[in-house]
Amino acid sequence: MTAEPRTPTVLRRDGVAVITTSGADGLPCVLHWGADLGPLEAADVDALEQATSRQTPPGTLDAAWRLPLVPQESDGWAGRPGLTVVRDGRPVHPRWSVTAVEQDGPATLRVTADDAAAGLTLRTHLEIGAGGLVLLGHELTNDGPGPADVELLEATLPVARAAGRLTQFTGRWTREKHPVTTAMPPGSTTRTSRRGRGGHDAPWVTIASTGAPRNRSGEAWAVHLAWSADVVHRLDRMTEHPTLLGAGEHLRPGEVRLAPGESYATPTAFFAWSDRGLDGISDRFHTWLRARPGHPRTPRPLVLNTWEAVYFDHDPARLAALARRAAEVGVERFVLDDGWFRARRDDTRGLGDWEVDTDVWPDGLEPLAELVHGLGMQLGLWFEPEMVNLDSDLARAHPGWILSNPAAVPSPDGLSFRTQYVLDLAHPDAFEHVRSRMSHLVRSLGIDFIKWDHNRDLVEPVHDGAPGTHVQTLAAYRLLDVLRAEHPGLEIESCSSGGARTDLGILARTDRVWASDSNDPVERQDIQRWTELVLPPELVGAHVGPSPAHSSGRATDLSFRAATSLAGSAGFEWDILACTPEETTAIMAFGALYRELRGLLHTGTVVHPDVLDPALRVRGVVAPDRREAVFTIATVAAPAEALVERVRLDGLDPDLTYTVRVRDEAGPARWGWITPGWIGDGPVALPGRVLAGVGLQPPTLWPVQALVLHLVAEPVAEPVAGPAR
Repeated sequence: MTAEPRTPTVLRRDGVAVITTSGADGLPCVLHWGADLGPLEAADVDALEQATSRQTPPGTLDAAWRLPLVPQESDGWAGRPGLTVVRDGRPVHPRWSVTAVEQDGPATLRVTADDAAAGLTLRTHLEIGAGGLVLLGHELTNDGPGPADVELLEATLPVARAAGRLTQFTGRWTREKHPVTTAMPPGSTTRTSRRGRGGHDAPWVTIASTGAPRNRSGEAWAVHLAWSADVVHRLDRMTEHPTLLGAGEHLRPGEVRLAPGESYATPTAFFAWSDRGLDGISDRFHTWLRARPGHPRTPRPLVLNTWEAVYFDHDPARLAALARRAAEVGVERFVLDDGWFRARRDDTRGLGDWEVDTDVWPDGLEPLAELVHGLGMQLGLWFEPEMVNLDSDLARAHPGWILSNPAAVPSPDGLSFRTQYVLDLAHPDAFEHVRSRMSHLVRSLGIDFIKWDHNRDLVEPVHDGAPGTHVQTLAAYRLLDVLRAEHPGLEIESCSSGGARTDLGILARTDRVWASDSNDPVERQDIQRWTELVLPPELVGAHVGPSPAHSSGRATDLSFRAATSLAGSAGFEWDILACTPEETTAIMAFGALYRELRGLLHTGTVVHPDVLDPALRVRGVVAPDRREAVFTIATVAAPAEALVERVRLDGLDPDLTYTVRVRDEAGPARWGWITPGWIGDGPVALPGRVLAGVGLQPPTLWPVQALVLHLVAEPVAEPVAGPAR
């Protein structure tokens, strides 16, 4: 008995390959996802299939021959299914027949399969995008005569069984994106978010690696889901098969019910393979994001946000003075945060009305807008469009517009989660109310930027009697899309109590994220590092706050806060009117440094040299042509040893010679008794291969200090002309 011939496809791009085989029965199976294996003929793929198969026909083991793109029990798969559909209260067990396999160019595959008896059609899109990032999504159509409930439909790809470590993320408010690495667990494992947003403890990225993950070396496979609400990250380590990694939308019972002819499209799952450690994963994500047509191309402005400067205490004269000082120190975008609308003297009132409070702003916001624009700055304004306070004209007039279990409004125990509720944007009238109010203000004030906040979980979200997270998320996406279409050039930041909504789904419609409500630079060092595992620094808001930090009470030097802000889209969250003359001089110098370096910082390759000391944080950005780089060496605690380990400056051109100098415009770092010669005696010039192979000896930095190093390649000497002949 011989196996049925199968059609191979080989997708290749930017160092990555995905190889599949497919036949008339059953979905395509993935033979390989990982390194580009070079050009392969059909015979080569056949040989690869033989070389990696687990058994031959007829086979006596009750297990799948290969894992298809959507594994199910009918495939002999005992792990978590890739699809669960219920019709008339009974599970549907489709037997797929492939009707079309279309390879669009060298890196895109589209597969259509159906089961007429089950009344289902499945369309799969598999693509290797820029940078070698793999995009995978499914669309399921109900072709049957009655409704069908989709309980789960997830994207999966196999990874090598040599991947023995699993890294997941957790966190909390002001400590987002905290990695946890464990041994690879056996069986089926899931991480689920049920908050209606990602949450501060969002799964974020799930990584399988061949050993403990390192920044610059080792093989790793990662998945991230472009969805801004409930998600499932999955890992199946079954004894009979390759390890399976994947993700999908977490659906509540009855949440996606397809009428005849209706379809459900999954969020796109992004898969990254790397043989260069975590930085290789980041490089794939960053390259793909920067290749998007809508990626921000203009220099990222230096921002001042008013929240930690004034909170709800809005005074037009004081805010006008703050705007003037901001312009004096080089700020390019002035953002008026929460507190500008009617009755908004605290966080218990006013959400949803979006009318300027004329008791506080008797002349409206027009004078401030004219001042800000006249000073040459962009104007930003804070909104929380998806929320409503019960103490608002909107809630009093339209209580049915609240997305919640009716028995929980108002909350019987008096707890309403930040004293606010969720506005049901899937209700057409509620959607139009918010759109019209926001659009009017953007147009009348000439708003350049919206800080779009989302400050609570969706608790018992009920829309038309059914779970409402899915339709609410799509409605929020639609509102973002409509506002951007109505106001070309409008930029939007995604904030969700800090970094609780930073996924690629929201970033398809926004221009940056607020990484955390913590401006404590010690916490920010790690929050920003793990945020940029996926997002390049130009998309990550990173501001200099006051000292002590409002979120932690920790006091830090201005130089350390500025160096930490330099790692993202920089700005201030600070009452700079209260700065001393020395601080004012320092932040002006920092602003000038940011404007000088942002062209490099926001286009270059991010590198994280591996270090042993847990107190050290080392990060660099190397220009695309590798002729310039900026590295930061920071401490978040006291170094473990008196002689700090040498720091290798990775990513440089080995054949170029770089001059290394310290940039301390925002103030000098402080250190103890070890001052290496390259600092004490002046700049040093060394080839890139030496800086990466041997490294630099840092000084013994005190706790919570940072050195910013600027590396510039020496010009190539012009050849000396010889004597004429």
